[in-house]
Amino acid sequence: MRVFNLLVSTIRRREDECCSELWAFLREFGDEDAKIRPAGPPGLVMVKTSLDPFLVIEKFKGILNERPWELRYTLKVVPIDLCVETDQDKIKEAVSKLISKIGRDETFRITVNKRISDIDTMSLIRYVAEVIDRKVDLKNPDKIVQIEIIGSITGISVLKPSDILSVQKARV
Repeated sequence: MRVFNLLVSTIRRREDECCSELWAFLREFGDEDAKIRPAGPPGLVMVKTSLDPFLVIEKFKGILNERPWELRYTLKVVPIDLCVETDQDKIKEAVSKLISKIGRDETFRITVNKRISDIDTMSLIRYVAEVIDRKVDLKNPDKIVQIEIIGSITGISVLKPSDILSVQKARV
């Protein structure tokens, strides 16, 4: 899958069960044709849904409030704005397209999660940060520039911390 708009973490070796769980929920939410498959690295699933990925996060939060026992294999869900080839220039260009999601008076942090990649994390962060003319706050940012590298594909998002669904944290 070269383009996805949700990245889901699950229990290692339970990717197939997670795919089935996600498929059932996305049908319930209104997407009959979602594309869902294990991403390759253990514990990771890619989803391409026709629904707004941020709306899907809200719907999952509703499930957690009403029927938390039904989320058995889904551990974390991250919405993805853009997918690009894993190349520092392409990643930087994609981030520059998303900067408008960070208000002039808002702070940000860059988070890089990489799998099957030898890109140097700190070099990438410094390179990408060159195009973001906002104040950095590593502990409590208003927005997170999320960079998810999975081999030759990279998913990029600009998110509020609340846009990332951690099932374990939500249950606490």
